[in-house]
Amino acid sequence: MSASPVTALSDRALSDRALSDRALPDRALPDRSAATRAKLHPLLAGRWSPRGFDRDHVLGEDELQTVLEAARWAPSAANSQPWRFLVGRRGDATFATIVELLNPGNVPWAQHASALIVAIADTSQETTAAWAVYDTGQAVAHLSIQAEELGLSVHQMGGFDAAGVSERFGLAPELTPIATVAIGRLDPAADLPEPYRERERAPRERRPVSELVLNGAASARPSLTSVPQAVQKAATT
Repeated sequence: MSASPVTALSDRALSDRALSDRALPDRALPDRSAATRAKLHPLLAGRWSPRGFDRDHVLGEDELQTVLEAARWAPSAANSQPWRFLVGRRGDATFATIVELLNPGNVPWAQHASALIVAIADTSQETTAAWAVYDTGQAVAHLSIQAEELGLSVHQMGGFDAAGVSERFGLAPELTPIATVAIGRLDPAADLPEPYRERERAPRERRPVSELVLNGAASARPSLTSVPQAVQKAATT
């Protein structure tokens, strides 16, 4: 009996990740799994946002369609499904244009991802427009976890020229670019310049749950006093 496409993808992902784990000793990454206070699903605990992508990895059509299918099945207000995507794979014109529209600090590493996707919120539905950005974020979250299951990595970026995306790709006014998503295979031995190499190895920290739950006026006042320095300085991790 032949394996299903998803099973075949998962088996290949395990092989790909095993290859990625054989990093050069002086560039090996520390364990990046989250030190959680409750037991989480391994895909959630293991998800992080690397910058070191395998420059030779090619994102297959089956992998691309699988992560987009995960985004497709995200929840949304009144099932409005406001997410839209511009998809570029390394080597094509869409990818090259997206790279040109990234903030300069993101170009040195993002240009080596296997694909760049711009997530866009469609705000044309008046009754659900207020939640379009939120729902688009949910779709990208689904995409990122599905990518993790396939042995891929995702790094989401706010550092790009949203107005430039709208202009270069001729987007209608109700289509709002929200974030750019880099997808590829992690390369633990990627030759990253500083400060990216340091950030790749920085401790992963989060606010405690007690600071996230707002009960009462006193706790509702935002504060950075207890936020670890690594969290304040780092980009998405």
